[in-house]
Amino acid sequence: MLDTFLQALQGSSIATAIREGERLFPWIECLHVLALAIVVGSIATVDLRLIGLASRDRGVAQVTAAVLPVTWSAFACAVISGGLLFSSNATTYGHNVYFQVKMALILLAGINMGIFHLFVGREMESWRTAALTPRRAKVAGAVSLCLWIAVVACGRWIGFTINTPT
Repeated sequence: MLDTFLQALQGSSIATAIREGERLFPWIECLHVLALAIVVGSIATVDLRLIGLASRDRGVAQVTAAVLPVTWSAFACAVISGGLLFSSNATTYGHNVYFQVKMALILLAGINMGIFHLFVGREMESWRTAALTPRRAKVAGAVSLCLWIAVVACGRWIGFTINTPT
C-alpha cells in the first residue's frame, strides 16, 4: 500500500518535472536548506535562552514571541519544499533509513514542543532571567536542541546514502 502511494506520488507530473528538469530540483533544494536553517536557527535561539546560554537578559516569553512567527513561516516553507523534493524520488526516499529517522526526529521535536507549551511553558512570563528559568524548561530546551541537530545530521546523511541500500 505504501509503495503504491509512493510510486503514484513519484509518477505525478510535478515530481517528474522536478526530477527530470535541470534547474527545478537545485532551486527547491536550496529553498529547503535555507528554510531549514532558519527553522533550526530560530528554534536554537529559544532553546539556548531556555538553557541559559544566550539572551540571558531577556525573558523567555519575549524571545519566544519574537522568533516563533519566523519559525512557523520557515517551517511551512521547509515542509512544502521538502515535500516537493520527496515527491521527485518518493520510492527511494521513503525507504531510506535516514529519511525515516529524520521524520521520526521531527515528530519527537514536535511532541517535545507540545509538552513544553502545555505543561511547562505556561509560566514563561515569569522567567525574566536565566536564573528564574526552571530546570524542566532547561531540559526541554536541551532536548529540543539535540533533536534539531540530529534532524540536520540525518538530512545530510540522506544525500550521502540515497543511492546506497540502507
